[in-house]
Amino acid sequence: MSPGPARGRTGGQDGGAGRRSPVRRWQLVRAGADAVPPSTRRFMARARQRRMRAALPWAVAAAVLSGAGLVAWTVLGTGLFGVRDVRVVGARLVTPVEIRDAAAVPDDAPLARVDLAATARRIGTLPPVARATVAREWPSTLVIRVVERVPVAAVPQGERFAVIDAAGVVFQRLDRAPDGLPLVRVVRPGPDDPGTRAGLAVLAALGEKLRAELVTVDVAGLARITVRLRDGREIFWGDASRSADKSSVATALLPRRADRIDVSAPDVVTFK
Repeated sequence: MSPGPARGRTGGQDGGAGRRSPVRRWQLVRAGADAVPPSTRRFMARARQRRMRAALPWAVAAAVLSGAGLVAWTVLGTGLFGVRDVRVVGARLVTPVEIRDAAAVPDDAPLARVDLAATARRIGTLPPVARATVAREWPSTLVIRVVERVPVAAVPQGERFAVIDAAGVVFQRLDRAPDGLPLVRVVRPGPDDPGTRAGLAVLAALGEKLRAELVTVDVAGLARITVRLRDGREIFWGDASRSADKSSVATALLPRRADRIDVSAPDVVTFK
């Protein structure tokens, strides 16, 4: 008689071999709209809106910066808005070509990068130019306006004549004396020459009648200035001090018959 426990173990093994373990199969199923509570949906929607609102300024700033960078590169770094025309206003003594050469702005140089002040200074080095201004006119024009020096006298220099303005700047040299300008005789005309400044001070003080009769202002020395008239008479001026008083006295004495009138001391006038 076989032991009972052995039969029990054999039967248990056979029974185990006859049965198969269950296999679990998973399947994803989309939840319906009503699977998420309304409060959760509202919370998630508000969260998305907050994220969008927080990101919007950054997106706008990035777009603006990108656009500004593109515009700056187009204006500053390309020839799309380059200098294609230079317009000169107010030039008579100098030619537009001379002004363009002095400006030294290359063709197609970006208009926005032109140094207006430096360009005006370069143009101002031309002797006839008293001052110059430079402006941009978009999209491609540089406008140069010049104010030229006003001639007030001519200085004989050998067979030529140096034209000077009220400051004594020599800005023109001519082969003959210019019409309508008095002559100032000095050795070295220039704004830093004391004789030039003295002669111009006398010239500026002359009244209308004296100026109408004037031929030359001779500056032989700072205290030896002589005004010569059309009729050959001369007025010894002395130095340039009290020129307004001397001009008034000399004008009053024009009807007197005298070859030489000495107004160097306007309070004590002598004749010859």
